[in-house]
Amino acid sequence: MDYFLTEDQQELRQLARKVAKEKVYPVAAHYDQTGEFPWDMVKLFAELDFFRLFIDFDHGGMGGGVTELSLITEELSRACGGIALAVAGTALGAFPIILFGSEEQKQKFLPKIADGEHLAGFCLTEPSAGSDAGAVKTRAERKGDKYILNGKKHFITNGGVAQIYTVIALTNPAKGSRGASAFVVPADAPGLSIGKKEDKMGIRASATSEVIFEDCEIPADYLLGREGGGFAVAMKTLDRTRPGVAAQALGIAQGALDAAVAYAKEREQFGQSVISFQAIQVMLADMATQIEAARALIYSTAKMIDSGSKNFSKESAMCKVYASDVAMKVTTDAVQIFGGYGYMKDYPAEKYMRDAKITQIYEGTNQIQRNVIAQKLIREIAK
Repeated sequence: MDYFLTEDQQELRQLARKVAKEKVYPVAAHYDQTGEFPWDMVKLFAELDFFRLFIDFDHGGMGGGVTELSLITEELSRACGGIALAVAGTALGAFPIILFGSEEQKQKFLPKIADGEHLAGFCLTEPSAGSDAGAVKTRAERKGDKYILNGKKHFITNGGVAQIYTVIALTNPAKGSRGASAFVVPADAPGLSIGKKEDKMGIRASATSEVIFEDCEIPADYLLGREGGGFAVAMKTLDRTRPGVAAQALGIAQGALDAAVAYAKEREQFGQSVISFQAIQVMLADMATQIEAARALIYSTAKMIDSGSKNFSKESAMCKVYASDVAMKVTTDAVQIFGGYGYMKDYPAEKYMRDAKITQIYEGTNQIQRNVIAQKLIREIAK
């Protein structure tokens, strides 16, 4: 379908598609099996300026937005959802600085992210604070011209490979979520260490680790925005990055459909290719329709955000929920079309299915997203 992308956006999509097909897909199985972080892919993405896309011109970027980020995330995820997270996870870590950083902070941190020299990570989740983001326990205490952080962050994308973390910590625990603040914490800050690296079911090419703060010292001017504004920083960041998760899910689903169609053409049973059977055709038709519907919702939401709209929490949640549910359905059906071979690691279907599952969970579970959507509807009706 024609989504009225600009000429630059169309060229970007074609470039990302070519890179995904020629460079990412051939190594996807290797990184999935080993769980290694794909530094060679990061270097390539940096050379292609993928990390510049979501950063403005004044700070070393190319002035793109959520639309451009979604386009490359979709295309890279079509080959490997884990490798795509090197870019998408860095965007998540960078957005708090982009949205709330002072000019001095932006000049200090964003150019190296834009260059691909520094990856970024976003530290919100803790062992007891997942969907309940307000249950954060990590503390940040002001002492003179420094803040001292203590606590543990859990399931952090790019954990252990990022050079910059944006961290949500409590500066006034008595106020609960209203006492949370946001900080930029360099990976080499005294007192920051990396804990357990998670052994995951899917997106195994992405680094996911604990980030631990033990009397971790940072300059006071690394505070993002104001004290007590951390929860707003986190929520506004996630509103802008959830379409990226949706795009990851979309790419995974599209990759699974591509593989299923190719296999169904080649696989013969009862003297004919299985794609000639109506039952298979119906499955493929439903998969393609659901994918295109998800794409329309994601692109529309991304353009809405980039246009300067101030209120898009509902739409952001909708595209994340719908696309991730579609990804899980489509990848499950792809495994079914492959039959017994779909269950084997010799074929890509089972990897797409494993990779799809996380998109229903992180950056707010789909159950939480449905709560967000419902609450927005209730408020709109009340008006």
